[in-house]
Amino acid sequence: MKAMFILIILLYLLGNFYVFHHLWVAMPPSLIGRIVIIAFAVIAIGSFFLFFVAGDSLPIGLSQFLYIVGSSWLFILIYFVMVFAVKDLVGLSNRLLHFMPADAITRFTKDNWVGLAFMVGFIAMLMICGYLKYNWKVRVDLPLEVNKSLKVEKPLKIVAISDLHLGYTIGKKEFEKWIDLINAENPDIVLVGGDIIDNSTRPLLAWDMASSFKKINAPVYTCAGNHEFISGIAESAKFIENAGVTLLRDQVVEIDSAYYIVGRDDKMNTKRKSLEELVAGLDKSKPIILLDHQPYHLEEAEQAGIDFQFSGHTHRGQVWPVSMVTDAMYEVSHGYKKKSDTHVYVSSGIGLWGGKFRIGTQSEYVVVTMTGKQ
Repeated sequence: MKAMFILIILLYLLGNFYVFHHLWVAMPPSLIGRIVIIAFAVIAIGSFFLFFVAGDSLPIGLSQFLYIVGSSWLFILIYFVMVFAVKDLVGLSNRLLHFMPADAITRFTKDNWVGLAFMVGFIAMLMICGYLKYNWKVRVDLPLEVNKSLKVEKPLKIVAISDLHLGYTIGKKEFEKWIDLINAENPDIVLVGGDIIDNSTRPLLAWDMASSFKKINAPVYTCAGNHEFISGIAESAKFIENAGVTLLRDQVVEIDSAYYIVGRDDKMNTKRKSLEELVAGLDKSKPIILLDHQPYHLEEAEQAGIDFQFSGHTHRGQVWPVSMVTDAMYEVSHGYKKKSDTHVYVSSGIGLWGGKFRIGTQSEYVVVTMTGKQ
């Protein structure tokens, strides 16, 4: 794990060197321009490291600024790397194949304000579109018929969300807009597939975000996500309890003698119970809903007789092409799949980590209408 962390940091620094070197070359000689590039590099790169070293020790406004700038730059960096990599590959191909004049590429990518403005402007427009896409919350309608009798007077209506990541980037005002969307559905219950908290309970406590949860007009159940552990599982659990949310850590609750909700602890708890242990002794004639943050080994839910599993965690990468990586990593990185009598839905999340960009993915809330076998 330590070696992987070091490798990621090295790749991040290498990516920054690659991008800022190309920006330096692309800009015509200008003292003011050079100063701007150096200042931006220091702020963008330094913010990321300063926040993670001392974020919770700094004034909360400064911590918020550092986190937003540092994490947003991480996503912007991806697209600068891609643009400059394409430029370099085209240049290399041209040197080998000579399909255009030698200076046709460097004419616009070296000492040229127009070429620099075009590259920066293109990425800026892309990120603005990504920000607007993030703020558009997609309502996913998911009708489910489980192969068991559901002893309720009407179809069970569930609003399921995951990966809220409340904290320095997603605050109280934004969260309460989501609550309006939830309440508009008049759900019977609300399920959260983990990662309520981003990386610290500090901003949630400072902004009294526990009181916001109490505006949800339905009981709320959640499982722990990996970010609850990153934030400190004891502090996270205390906040969630004070918010009036039922946190299920390897626990089961029976609702109205009609169905079960199983909350599995996150994979970061290496001693968590197996799914087989959690469902042992349950009345399998009643529907069983599973909250499991990370959607690994979906066959376990199928084997355990789970009727509906709701997970999150993947964000589907948040931005393309990272979404291609998550698609390769998980059996389901986003969306619905049925395995025998087990319905699975993996949400891309209503919130996200870090910079508020969605490119090729969506922020969503899932409205489940569950009916039983007639």
